[in-house]
Amino acid sequence: MFNQDTDRFRTFGRAKGKPLSPAQAGLMRDVFPKFDIGPIIEKGENPFQNINGPLWLEIGFGGAEHLLWQAEQNPDVTLLGVEPFLNGVAKAVRGISDKGLKNLRLHRGDARDVLAVLPDACLEKVFVLFPDPWPKARHHKRRIINEQFIQDLHRVIRPGGHFRFGSDIIHYVDWSLTRIKAHGGFGWYPQRQSDWRARPDDWPSTRYLEKALREGRHGHFFEFIRK
Repeated sequence: MFNQDTDRFRTFGRAKGKPLSPAQAGLMRDVFPKFDIGPIIEKGENPFQNINGPLWLEIGFGGAEHLLWQAEQNPDVTLLGVEPFLNGVAKAVRGISDKGLKNLRLHRGDARDVLAVLPDACLEKVFVLFPDPWPKARHHKRRIINEQFIQDLHRVIRPGGHFRFGSDIIHYVDWSLTRIKAHGGFGWYPQRQSDWRARPDDWPSTRYLEKALREGRHGHFFEFIRK
């Protein structure tokens, strides 16, 4: 894998869950290769070099509910979804097939490999929604929101572009806000508490968020502007 640093910490957990159904396996064999930018990333090339129009990136799309909704609602935007978990990628491919979407690209792997090949200021929006919080103190080094990651996002998002971050773990919220503020390259302009406690209309719910709410955890929704 391009830019794979064997010494860097892994930021995600398992890469596979239960075995794929025959239908899912068939979609991964026949449909996924049409949207897979993995071979381009492995060559160290920009996967968007032949694409015109706005470019958005979702890092860690989980069950793909948000990714598919955004692609369906924004047909003039090209979205790249990055997810290491095979079963999540299979759900995205199922959605692409069922909805007939043409404006999605997928990468099953580490988002840092994607960021490494993107040119400066190429993205209008980046979504990092409810990433693994790695709650144990000894695992905090694995959190995807860190100083280098924020620097990488700042490089690839155009001035005036948006970085959306969400979490239901307040300690991770504090962790992330501290590091984003310290970087200084993103503005955040809340006017009231509901600006980060209420989910925006163009931020669809997901099964993960609904589970968090059932378990008594509140979602926190942040939109940062790249200076």
